Amino acid sequence: MSAVLELLRDLVQLEIGVRDLVDVLLVTVVFYLLLAAIRGTRAVPMLWGILVLAGTFFAARALDLITLSVILSKALFYLPFVVIVLFQHEIRRILAGMGRTRLWRWAATLSPRQVLVNDIVLACDTLAARRYGALVVIERGEGLRTYAETGIPLDAQLSYDLLVNVFTPGTPLHDGAAIVQGNRIAAAGCFLPLSTRADLSTVYGSRHRAALGIGEETDAVAVVVSEERGALSVAVGGRLHADLEQRELRDLLLELLILRRAGAER
Repeated sequence: MSAVLELLRDLVQLEIGVRDLVDVLLVTVVFYLLLAAIRGTRAVPMLWGILVLAGTFFAARALDLITLSVILSKALFYLPFVVIVLFQHEIRRILAGMGRTRLWRWAATLSPRQVLVNDIVLACDTLAARRYGALVVIERGEGLRTYAETGIPLDAQLSYDLLVNVFTPGTPLHDGAAIVQGNRIAAAGCFLPLSTRADLSTVYGSRHRAALGIGEETDAVAVVVSEERGALSVAVGGRLHADLEQRELRDLLLELLILRRAGAER
């Protein structure tokens, strides 16, 4: 009891300044952003496991359980490395999400087409982490109006949040394709022609066949998120670029949508 009273006395005597309040506020904001970023992903149950492990360690130390304390201390020593390995997908997505803020966009002076690519890549990476299937078709030279009319018209500014919501299971549009014209989603839930290629591996499903099909009939670029494997792929001109990392997906889209377009206009 005396120890508790002494602790309370020390807390009362603490001198809290503006700098301390700012420090606490910043830490709170950082933790909130991290929790918001991993909400709904596989990182949440893993985070709870880490908290249970840390809580057990401190309880073991308080109760002088030497053997358990030593074992858990060794485990906690390697914990940062384990976190990096287990949460590499989420960490990459959080860092990439920094580029979506207005401040970073202004500093980097990204073109509207680059912002479009970043939003598509980040949204597809998030969907892949959650194992949500998706098919995003981006119009280039040849119009996609015929295919857009098979779905539900949206005519909405493309954004990360909108793409993730469109392909979240349970929504009425998640099964079809989203067609992008300019920087807007023209329609979603669209039907596309399926490729009849006999050499396509059985690993790839109807979304990949639809992506190849639209690429065989038009010059559009199709981004596919595999629901079963969480893999990212791009289909263009009847060719499938499969199992791409986030950086590879971004580089490929920048090449197909910006660099080649700029070269064609010269």
